[in-house]
Amino acid sequence: MPIVFKGPVFSVELDRKRFPNGTEHEVAVVRHRPAVVVIALEADGRVVLIRQFRAAIDRELWEVPAGSLDEDESAEAAAKRECEEEIGRAPHRVQHLGSLYPTPGYCDEEMIFFLATDLRAPAQDSPHTPDADEDIAAESFTVEHARAMVKRGDIVDLKTAYALTLLDA
Repeated sequence: MPIVFKGPVFSVELDRKRFPNGTEHEVAVVRHRPAVVVIALEADGRVVLIRQFRAAIDRELWEVPAGSLDEDESAEAAAKRECEEEIGRAPHRVQHLGSLYPTPGYCDEEMIFFLATDLRAPAQDSPHTPDADEDIAAESFTVEHARAMVKRGDIVDLKTAYALTLLDA
């Protein structure tokens, strides 16, 4: 497919595609590297959420840590890196929970969910810090409180709302 836009995070391809029923249609596809979604749990069972500004909707959101895989990076390594970058703690255990495509109607991004536990201070020489465009604050909540935040509309990020359904209350 010809690329009609290429940015730092994703590209857009425009082409014609033959569908299984034999018809042809013009399609635009957003190409995005896979991403990890990290459900970081404190030893007492509280979930760590981050508050960060999202320019696309011009507001701050409560979210679970997440981010794209770097080139040639495993999903598990990306989950550990994102946890350290976004909450300042290194998980010593990560468990793969599954994968979803959040917007398959136009985008090929796969979100890979991980549970991160046994959170510790990062190594002193760790290179993992928030990205330059991230202004992040982390806070821990009980799972019940975080789920109530979804119901009240305080959490509007879909990956976060879904991630909370993966936790035992």
